[in-house]
Amino acid sequence: MAQRSGISRRRFVQLGGGVAVVGLAGGFASADNHGNGSDDGMESSDSMGDDGETANVRVAHLSPDAPNVDVFVDDEAVLEDVPFKAVSDYLELPAGTYNVKVAPAGEGTDAAVLEADLDVPAADLTVAAIGEVADENQPLELAVFEDDNSDPGDDTARVRAVHTSPDAPAVDVVVAETGDAIFEGVEFGDAAYAEVPAGEYRLCIYPAGEREEAVLGADVEAMGGTVASAFATGYVMPDDAPADEEFDIVLTVDSE
Repeated sequence: MAQRSGISRRRFVQLGGGVAVVGLAGGFASADNHGNGSDDGMESSDSMGDDGETANVRVAHLSPDAPNVDVFVDDEAVLEDVPFKAVSDYLELPAGTYNVKVAPAGEGTDAAVLEADLDVPAADLTVAAIGEVADENQPLELAVFEDDNSDPGDDTARVRAVHTSPDAPAVDVVVAETGDAIFEGVEFGDAAYAEVPAGEYRLCIYPAGEREEAVLGADVEAMGGTVASAFATGYVMPDDAPADEEFDIVLTVDSE
């Protein structure tokens, strides 16, 4: 089975063209007794099933105007001081129902700005804080994405585009050499997978339906047998936004 990790020893892509693409691996502290992506010390919910199935869940902070945050599961801190653009390792826990709270770092559960009861299946999941505290473009919310970390094959790479930029329009991702769109009409909060032959590409991000001026472009080499997620985040127009966070891509290697 392919390795599941938010930290890659091998880059999914080799990047060129001067585009700022970030491969993040954590960047925050795990709470006591919850390090290294294990479930040691994590108590399961009373509503959890007894069939022994497990889930792999990671957390992403993709709200550009939110401060560093702590993440609580059933009122127990599992991640602390999580900065914007950070994506955690996968945490293994029994499938079931959990209460998740997100609060400004150090302020405790009473200060939670997000709370949800999540039904967690036996799957790989990314739980992401998206939108804005200021609610100028998109409301702050917890989004849950199911991750397909199955092996795409030695000669194929699987990549997912996730749109979390609050002020960006829907986008298309296009192969410059052919003009073929890998993704079309990806709107805020949407996620979509595509499989591509391993190889070198020039990828351009355009407003949906347009091909005149790319928002971002990058030369990439997709490695066979690898799964990655590209989270579009930050602001297209940071000077007019609640926070000075420029539009950027957070790239994670999900499986290799």
